Formats: sequence, C-alpha cells, structure tokens
Amino acid sequence: MIESGNQIILSISVVLFAMGIICLVLSVFILAKQAMSRNIQTIADATTKLAEKGITDGVSGLVGNASLLIGSLNDLAKSNTGIGVFLVFLSLVLFAGAYYFLKPLTGPMP
Repeated sequence: MIESGNQIILSISVVLFAMGIICLVLSVFILAKQAMSRNIQTIADATTKLAEKGITDGVSGLVGNASLLIGSLNDLAKSNTGIGVFLVFLSLVLFAGAYYFLKPLTGPMP
C-alpha cells in the first residue's frame, strides 16, 4: 500500500523507467530485424530484373506493376525504420521523465 507522496513519485518513476526499457528493447529488436532481413532486398532485386525484362520485351504493364512494387517495398522499409527510431526517442523521453521525478527525492549531490 502506498503511504506517502514520496512513494507515489517513486512508483511513477519506476513505471516510467520500466516502460523506457521496454521501448528501448522493442526498438533495438525492430532495427536489428530490419538490418538482418534481406528478404525485401531480394524481392526488390527480382522485381528490378523483371522490370528490365519487361522493357526489353515491350511489356509496359509489367514494367508499371514492377515499379509500383519497388516503391511499396521502399515505403515498407522506411516505415519499419521510422518506427524503430521513434521508439528509441520515446524511450529516451521516458528515461528523462523518470529522472525528472526522482531528482527532487535524491537531494543535492556531494
């Protein structure tokens, strides 16, 4: 049971710090998965080859669809990276919030 205001502040700080750690772990996982996943690059390479073949064979619809697929893959890679970077910054804000709440409780530093 919470008995004083200091315990409430301490509880809030612990929750913010824990949420910061969770966000940081998730962001590292997302960014590492994005860096290690070469499936998107393989699909993009195959689509580029398909588009080149379509150009040489004179199939314009195939080229248009292939370029649309390449654009969609690039957008997918950008959004995954953006989510990872956003979570890194969110974790830093949560860590700063936890520090902000704990700073008055720690007193002056020697």
